[in-house]
Amino acid sequence: MNNLQNEDLHVFATVVRKGSFAAAAEELGMSPAYVSKRIGVLEGILGVRLFQRTTRRVVVTLEGEQVYARAQAILAQLDDLVDELAEGRREPSGQLRICSSFGFGRNLVAPAIAQLAASYPGLQIRFEVFDRLVDIVAEGFDLDVRVGDEIPPQLIARRLRTNGRILCASPAYLARHGTPRNLQDLAGHQCLPIKERDHPFGVWRLRGKNGEETVKVSGALSTNHGEIALRWALDGAGIVLRSRWDAQPYLDAGQLVVVLPEYTQEANVWAVYPQRLAGSARLRVCVEFLEAQLALPRQEG
Repeated sequence: MNNLQNEDLHVFATVVRKGSFAAAAEELGMSPAYVSKRIGVLEGILGVRLFQRTTRRVVVTLEGEQVYARAQAILAQLDDLVDELAEGRREPSGQLRICSSFGFGRNLVAPAIAQLAASYPGLQIRFEVFDRLVDIVAEGFDLDVRVGDEIPPQLIARRLRTNGRILCASPAYLARHGTPRNLQDLAGHQCLPIKERDHPFGVWRLRGKNGEETVKVSGALSTNHGEIALRWALDGAGIVLRSRWDAQPYLDAGQLVVVLPEYTQEANVWAVYPQRLAGSARLRVCVEFLEAQLALPRQEG
């Protein structure tokens, strides 16, 4: 038992979380053979089989579930120790796994994270982007930089930036098809619905002077990627609902025009993280840094 290594517990926990030796190896930057070897060593030390292996997947055994629960506790305690020492030095160190959505993550979050890493060289940051809502607890992420105000109550959220989505279209599209005068007019227009993370597809919930209203939209084009929809709008293909941060450069250049400016959709930017990391020094430094990088004065729609 004295030969038990924290690395082996980390490898084991990653295999459980990813459900695959190959996927765990990819995340850890190791070869599948090395991951398999470390699991074999851990099984030998503990004297139990941790996984039932088939040609297609690995299944955690009952003993493996027990070890996983303890491994998570041990690894969390080690993280807490690193945080406490870092707090004393004022130099955060350790690993951070951060996720975000495609467009926002690539354009705004990634540059901020690069600056974070340069400012705190003791941090090792893994950043991933998704087109779906991520279960950060189950998937092992420390932080989700998320656009949208629907936050699960079991998670902690800190607002990083005020943001709203607006309706916009190109002058060329409006010249051909006319400008909508009310929300119901959108049903007769070419709209560009986006299936992006947890946003309902083809249903736009907008807030105006009469409160929140919902409109069902459709069009010849739809996508799961916001940047593609924005490109289509710039090309005159229809009306798009996009975050102000995304559309503002094109509005300033006259390439897009706000449609129905009295309607907006609140979609603030949040740092979302698990309860277990509420006291993490390195996470606090990361969130405060991102807040400073991303925060803008409130822009009314």
